Amino acid sequence: MSNFLSGALDSVRRGALDAARRALPQRCELCAAASGAELICRGCHSSLPRVGPACPVCALPTANGEVCGHCLVDPPPFVATIAAFAYAFPVDRLLHAFKYHGRLALAEWAAGAILDQRERQRGAHPPDRLVALPLAPERQRERGYNQAFEIARAIGERLRVPLVRKGMHRVRASPPQVTLPWSERAQNVRDAFACELDLAGMSVAVVDDVMTTGASLAEFARTLRRAGATRVENWVVARTLPPTD
Repeated sequence: MSNFLSGALDSVRRGALDAARRALPQRCELCAAASGAELICRGCHSSLPRVGPACPVCALPTANGEVCGHCLVDPPPFVATIAAFAYAFPVDRLLHAFKYHGRLALAEWAAGAILDQRERQRGAHPPDRLVALPLAPERQRERGYNQAFEIARAIGERLRVPLVRKGMHRVRASPPQVTLPWSERAQNVRDAFACELDLAGMSVAVVDDVMTTGASLAEFARTLRRAGATRVENWVVARTLPPTD
């Protein structure tokens, strides 16, 4: 099936699902109160944890939203990060349901949250391409889908930005990042990705659900830069924040 036909079918399917969702009254995913056409009611949505003033490069908190010391001293291969929420309750509960329990409708909520945050940060022109962080083939077979791709697809439809569907892979299966200490995560994903496309001169936004240490996103950004991308951004639903004393 051609990429064009596949994209057209996806668009029709998404349109039908969206129409059905809007035609039927919804119950909030968190409190079960009536939420109209939305998956999260207004009350719950307004109380979701935010990052606050943060480094525009890595999205970790800084006093006044300035670039953090680490990104100044050792700039990562990506140039910006948009993070809609802090990875804390109940955002973690929503993403767990989406990622591990097949609540694919939450991809639309996740996409909307990222785009709302992008608007708050006064995002510039849309990127040339959207890319979902690749999932190891074994894990995608187990799960049945790549949660990052589902979010990226919803974003692409709203922004009308092409979503890269082929030519990028996770080539080396490694232990899940969540099972490792933060200090070991960069080594765990080294040389884990491959890109067979020519991205010369392009700006690319990489979509994922959660950014913890940023090791996977940094390694993937290096891969995209080697393929010619001139600008790589991260667009994530949630950012894990460092522990506070």
